[in-house]
Amino acid sequence: MPDKCPDNPRDCPLLPRVEALERDSVHNKEAHKEFYARLDDSHTSVAVIEQRLEQIKEDTAEIKEAQQAVKASVQELRDKPGRRWDSLVDKAIWAVAAAVITYLLAGAGL
Repeated sequence: MPDKCPDNPRDCPLLPRVEALERDSVHNKEAHKEFYARLDDSHTSVAVIEQRLEQIKEDTAEIKEAQQAVKASVQELRDKPGRRWDSLVDKAIWAVAAAVITYLLAGAGL
């Protein structure tokens, strides 16, 4: 456009607006480059966060499995004395029953 306008600015009233738009265009190109660079960086950050989150999920699952195994072991240790007592009582009942049966059979003369 400047090459079509004579040296007198009054003859080319749109020249300042055109030059301003060209400067804005250059500025906008730089702003777009910066914006897309930041957008690309954010995609990279999101990918890293997703990877870390997946690792945390795996670790949490392992911890839960270990915790359940520990709970089962503790419960087994808690139940062990009770099973021993039950076994002892069961044997005592059988011994008393055997003594009574033996006494009755001896009294009957068998």
